[in-house]
Amino acid sequence: MPISSTSIMSASAPERPERRLLWLSTKPWYGVLLVVPAICLLAAVFAYPVAALIWLSFADPSLGLENYHRLLTDGVSLLVLLRTLRMATIVTLVTLLLAYPYAYLMTMVGRRARSVMVALVLLPFWTSLMARTFSWVVLLQDNGPINDLLAMVGLGPLELAGTEAGVTIGMTQVLLPFMTLPLYGTLRTIDRRLLDAAVGLGARPLTAFRRVYLPLSMPGVVAGAMMVYILALGFYVTPAMLGSPSESMISQLMTVRITQLLDFGAGGALATVLFLLTLLLLALVSRFLSPSAALGMSTRGER
Repeated sequence: MPISSTSIMSASAPERPERRLLWLSTKPWYGVLLVVPAICLLAAVFAYPVAALIWLSFADPSLGLENYHRLLTDGVSLLVLLRTLRMATIVTLVTLLLAYPYAYLMTMVGRRARSVMVALVLLPFWTSLMARTFSWVVLLQDNGPINDLLAMVGLGPLELAGTEAGVTIGMTQVLLPFMTLPLYGTLRTIDRRLLDAAVGLGARPLTAFRRVYLPLSMPGVVAGAMMVYILALGFYVTPAMLGSPSESMISQLMTVRITQLLDFGAGGALATVLFLLTLLLLALVSRFLSPSAALGMSTRGER
C-alpha cells in the first residue's frame, strides 16, 4: 500500500499544544500529580513546623492549656503582644503615608524619571538588612548625624536610639518598598481621565480624588498594608538592634523563651496567639477594606 506524503508529515509533526491541553483535561489526576512535589515541599518546610509548634504549646510541659493560661495572666507577655500590634499598625500607617504620594508621582512622570524612581525603591533590596540596620544605629545615636542636623535647625537633639521612634524609623525604611510596589502596580492601571471627567462634572479636584481615585486604589492599599503588617509582626533584627530590652517585641520575647529559658511551650503559645490574631485581623481588613466595600462607601457618600 503506498504511503502518501501527507501521512508522513502528520506522523512526523509534533503534537500541538491544544491537543496536549485537551488530553490533560480528560485526565485531571495528571494535573494533581504535577503539584504534588510543591505540596510536599510546602508541608515539609511550613506546615509541619507550624503544626509542631502549635502542638508544643498544648503539650509542653504537660498536656493542657497551662501555657495559654500563663500567657493571659502574665502581664509581660500581654504587654509585649500589645506593643507588637501597636508598632505594626504604626509602621503600616507611616509606610502608607510615605508610599502613596511617591507611587502617585511615579504614575505622572516620564519614563526616564520613572525608571530612576523604581530603582530608588528597589535599592534597599540590593543592600544587606544587617548593613542597613547598622547604618541606622549610627545615624540615630545621640551624637549622630540626624541629631546634629536637628540641633542645627533648633529641633534637637532628640532621644532616638533605643526608643520606639527609632524602631519605627528603621522598620519603615526596610518595609517601605513592600508598600510602594503594590501601590504603584494598582495606581498605574487607573485611568486618569476619570478624574478629568469628575472635575468636568463640577467636582473639586480633592473631591474627585477622594471619591474616584482613592476607592480605585484600594486594592493596592490593602495588598501593601497586609504585606507590611504581616512582616512587621515578625520583625526581629531591626527592633533588637535599634530598640531596647524594655521596648522589645514579641519575636524577641519568643527568642528568649525558647533559646535561653528552653520554654518551648510558652514560646509556642506566643506564636500561636500571634498567628491567630494575624489571621483574624487580616480577615477583618479583607472584609471592611475590600475594594467593593470602598466603592460602596464612596457611592453612599455621594448620595
